Amino acid sequence: MRIKLSDHFTWSRLLRFTLPSIVMMVVSSVYSVVDGLFVSNLVGDMALSAVNIIFPVVMIIGAFGFMLGTGGSAIVARTMGEGNRKLAQQYFSLIVYSVIALGGVLSVACALLAGPIARLAGASDALIRDCVVYGRILLLGSVPFMLQVCFQSFFVVAERPQLGLAYSIAAGVTNMVLDYVLIAVFHLGIAGAAIATVLGYVVGGIIPLFYFATGERSGLRLTRSQLYPRQLLQACSNGSSELMSNISSSVISILYNLQLMRMVGELGVAAYSVMMYVDFVFVAAFLGFSIGSAPIVSYHYGADNRGELRNVFRTSGRVIGVTSVVMVLASEALSYPLASAFVGYNPELLAMTVHGFRLFALSYLFCGVNIYASAFFTALCNGVVSALISFARSLLFRGGMVVLLPLVWDLDGIWWAVVFAEGLGVLVSLGFLVSRREQYHYW
Repeated sequence: MRIKLSDHFTWSRLLRFTLPSIVMMVVSSVYSVVDGLFVSNLVGDMALSAVNIIFPVVMIIGAFGFMLGTGGSAIVARTMGEGNRKLAQQYFSLIVYSVIALGGVLSVACALLAGPIARLAGASDALIRDCVVYGRILLLGSVPFMLQVCFQSFFVVAERPQLGLAYSIAAGVTNMVLDYVLIAVFHLGIAGAAIATVLGYVVGGIIPLFYFATGERSGLRLTRSQLYPRQLLQACSNGSSELMSNISSSVISILYNLQLMRMVGELGVAAYSVMMYVDFVFVAAFLGFSIGSAPIVSYHYGADNRGELRNVFRTSGRVIGVTSVVMVLASEALSYPLASAFVGYNPELLAMTVHGFRLFALSYLFCGVNIYASAFFTALCNGVVSALISFARSLLFRGGMVVLLPLVWDLDGIWWAVVFAEGLGVLVSLGFLVSRREQYHYW
């Protein structure tokens, strides 16, 4: 039986409904990891460093799709909860068309400026060529990438999370197969990895576009839509936390790279690259749960169903708590084999990566609470609080810690920075959750 947004969500029903979104995010992260595995083992650690230098820039562009997807999906789900499905479809269409237009402009502009952008991101003379080649190809694929991250939220609103998962798996398989073919068989090097990634985005972003354009099967359908400036601005404001989180993470990655280049050179950037690839997968579970549960919150908030809103909030808190502990234990146990898969060919780099990741991974005790709290307020259409949580944890605290802690602990200070930042972020998240409970009646 298909689970609907209007249902009562027990522990098992909530997990069943959010599981496709969790797996979808993990799969999306895994095929980024596969890029790193192929590049590191078949092209070299310098190429891996180049990928990590330019990838945050690509993620900044994709963040606008995530902003419109999460912010717009909350408005669409709330409108559905209010009983106006036709208007919800028009809002949905406006969001998708806006993603395509914005993505096209950003794609062309950034691809033309790939060289200067790579320099600003910290590319050295040894890395600049690979950075430009990899970055220019990925930036030209910004529209399908933005659509893919946008549709991740809307498949849940359409009550088709399993279909979103299927498209994500298809995109991942496409990327992984083409990584092997283009790098190992045709020897296209770092350009092959970029082409494979973009073609994966096409499967995950362009094909679903045709799905939503045909019929009513999805519950959401692309239609003609007038400009709704108030709702579009609200979607941007509501999703600003996700934009802030993604841009901040990318800016902090650039700051990490600059610090590591200063302290230990390209080898440190390669070690951090491995940590980020593994981090993508672990954090994806929290992101997937937040994406999967957010439309439920928006729907019952729109329907003024306070009892179910409280139920979903409490159940979600238990899920996040248990998952956080499991994440830390798993990351500590798997740090050596995971690092070895990437850089086992270089003992010095392997030792640096394993040591750094065992410190870095303690952040999983805290980051799940912060990710969920930000997504929860987005679902309640309170973009301001959501953005403040994201700004505090991902830019203010992380940026401050990565500058200050190396003054005390040298290289270890860089690895500890995210742990301290997420711990401070929890205090901000809990403060907002406690102070706003009477306003939204979720506690």
